[in-house]
Amino acid sequence: MSTLPNSRAFMAQAMPSDNPPGDTFHNFFERWLCEQNSYLEELVSAAENHNNNQQHDDAILVPLIHRIVRHYEQYYQFKSNWETRDAISMFTPTWRSKLEDAFLWIGGWRPTLAIHLLYSKSGIQFESKIGDLIRGLTTEDLGELTPNQIKRIDQLQRKTIDEERVLSEKLAKQQESVADRSMVELSNVVSEMIRNENGGVEDEENKVESTLDSKEVGMEELLHRADELRLEMLKAVIEILTPIQAVYFLIAAAELHLRLHEWGKKRETKAVAAAGTETHSHSTGCMT
Repeated sequence: MSTLPNSRAFMAQAMPSDNPPGDTFHNFFERWLCEQNSYLEELVSAAENHNNNQQHDDAILVPLIHRIVRHYEQYYQFKSNWETRDAISMFTPTWRSKLEDAFLWIGGWRPTLAIHLLYSKSGIQFESKIGDLIRGLTTEDLGELTPNQIKRIDQLQRKTIDEERVLSEKLAKQQESVADRSMVELSNVVSEMIRNENGGVEDEENKVESTLDSKEVGMEELLHRADELRLEMLKAVIEILTPIQAVYFLIAAAELHLRLHEWGKKRETKAVAAAGTETHSHSTGCMT
């Protein structure tokens, strides 16, 4: 694969101008899912055409891969802007289902999940075409990872695990800071005022906001770095793979993301219906 843009440099760029002013992240996310579904169809079609065409043309696959990577970049670019506005909401995203929330790590997917996805898809494709491999036929898919590719993937996984550990430790320290001296003193002062009905609670409002803002800044920095790591991982995996392998990987990633989102929303709808509470469907209404 040709070199992809540096993730950190891209995240530092200004927001794209094609997002409407005042657009909410929830609305953006719904549109982005619809676009991802369209890209999934393009990927599946490209894979089928590649398999049916004896003269495989990577020049057709590479531009498609770059467009999809750009689509992921736009997601993290827009998300970065919203993290600056309201970092806390990104830890409890209302646009995702509770099922998805249960598997989140610092506001998104754990970067090493990409490696697990890659190996899972590789095993599935290897088993489905083991007969062809025994006969000496090439499949060119993820079932045919070379020893050098496996070595590079292993190195990437080890490196990313270390980076995840550093961020997890920083998150733990940030979470523990909710009980640091400044928070305990402030909560005590305000509580005493409320108990004694002395008034003046409003006067402490600036201190409360200032203290909480400092906590949110730390969480925002963690979110930015976690998102950078997620995008770096996606690009690093694609760099290791051949174009057709990258197509299969992106297909697996989109399918897992879209289906998990749908399954989570359906489970919530069923749970609400079982409780006898009226609700509206949260499923994505993509225009076709």
